[in-house]
This record gives sequence, structure tokens and C-alpha cells, in this order.
Amino acid sequence: MLDLNDFFYFVQVVERGGFTAAGRALGMPKSTLSYRMQQLEAKLGVRLLNRTSRHFAPTQAGEEFYRQALGVVSAAETAESLVRQRAKEPTGVVRFTAAIGTAQFALRETLMKFVQEHPKINLVEYLTSRQIDLLTENFDVAVRAHSGALADSTLVSRTLAVAPWILVAGAQLLKRAGSPQAPADLERFPCLFVWRANTTPAWHLQAQGRIEAVQPSAPRLVSNDMSTLKHAAIEGMGVAALPAYVCKKELRSGELTRVLPGWLAGESTFTALLPHRRGLLPAVKIFVDYLARHLPKYVAS
Repeated sequence: MLDLNDFFYFVQVVERGGFTAAGRALGMPKSTLSYRMQQLEAKLGVRLLNRTSRHFAPTQAGEEFYRQALGVVSAAETAESLVRQRAKEPTGVVRFTAAIGTAQFALRETLMKFVQEHPKINLVEYLTSRQIDLLTENFDVAVRAHSGALADSTLVSRTLAVAPWILVAGAQLLKRAGSPQAPADLERFPCLFVWRANTTPAWHLQAQGRIEAVQPSAPRLVSNDMSTLKHAAIEGMGVAALPAYVCKKELRSGELTRVLPGWLAGESTFTALLPHRRGLLPAVKIFVDYLARHLPKYVAS
């Protein structure tokens, strides 16, 4: 394949009428330019320039090559200009993926504010519980919410926020059964659990360095849908452990009440996964920085 630089050099030589003027404009020795053109002609197997001590002009083949080379050089300059401009300004499209629950409860408000504050950045959000291959499927970022450590991978990770889990119950249940005063009291309350594979439903409550394990009787409902568990709690079906950010609105309205407020039922971590550490487009970096700056405030209790 021909060297793209030679296209550029050839265009300069033709447009400036010789090696001397072109070399002066490019800051290159005349001999270097002449050698590069000789090598170009050798690769193409055709003479491109007629040059004598008194005459310089492209051959017929050289004129045809000039017209094509001019288009190549122009396209290359346009491509370089666009990329450099994009590298300076926060513009373009950021493609990211997250789980449905993460997007609905944790990211929604932050995303709306981001779009308003960065009108030149467009977002493409793809929601799925499947582990996306960022490189193969052409995504810039994956936002993961997880309670344990993420699986080892070659992806670059950045912690965005840590969210506490709390115990909540609806007014009907508390009116009927009273409020638990200690972790052990939960054993007599109906309970609702987030489904986790190969795990027996149980809570490990924490307060001031203390840990209390609670394993109530058979839960009334186990689900991997936090929205379902939240509404079940509102309807008085049982006590649920949920991320605080999932229940903010209902706690303010009184539909849900926090029980055992001195205890936490765990925490989850939000992590941004990126395919590369270096060479991130400014739009992607600004998006991740924005999440890291604003998400902690939103998911805090």
C-alpha cells in the first residue's frame, strides 16, 4: 500500500511547480522530496513527473494521479480535523449499557440532568441484564450495580457510588403487627426478598460495627424485580430490604416507613466499566465524570 504522505508530497510538488518551492513550504530538503517521488513512481511503475533543468510538469499519468491524490489528501485532512475537533469539545454520542433496575431507579434523574447540561452530547442507552461485550458490541461504558466483587476482566473499572440498603414496610403491616425494635423481631414479620441465585433468603444487618444475621421464616415473596417488591411492601405484604434510592419517593409520601433505622441491610456499589483507559473521547470521559460526581448524592440514604 502506498504511503499517504507521498500523496501529500506529490500534491505539494505539483501545486508549487517543483521540488525547490515545495521543499521550502514543507521545510524539507529538495533531495528528500525528489527521492520520495522517485520511490512513488517506482511503486506505481509509471512516470508521474517530467523534470529537467528547464522544465517541470506532470505527465498525463501524473495529472490523473494528481486529481485522485488531491481527493485523498482532502479526505484525510477532513478526517483529521473532525477527530481533533471532537477531541477538544464534548460532542458526539456516548453508547452505554445498564440493567433495567439500575437505569429506572438510580440513573434516570442523573441522565436527564446530564442531557440538559450537555446539549452537544447524545446518549444511547441499552438496558439488559446480560453482560455486554463492550468491544464486540461497540459500547463505550457499562454501568453495573453489584453487591460483591465484579468478575475479573480486562475492562477498566471506576467506582461511581456506594448505595445503602434499608429495611422498609408499609403502613398496613406496621399498623397490624407493630414495628420491630431489634433485628430478632424480624423473625415474626412476613418478609420480602430480592432473588439471588443459589442463596438462602437472609439479611445480614449492620450497625456501628455490629452484624446481626436474620433468617426469617419462608418469605412471602422473592423477586428479582425491585419495583414488584416495593409495591408488595406498600401493600403490607411484608418487610423488604431495598436500596434507599429505590424508596425515596415512597418514604417522603409516607407510603413506606423505614424500620430499624439504626441498621443497614447491606450496600451495593455502582461501577463504570470501560474498554480502555487511554484515548477516551472527551464525551465519554465527561459522562463518566458526571456520574461519579452526581450519582453518590442521589443514591445516598
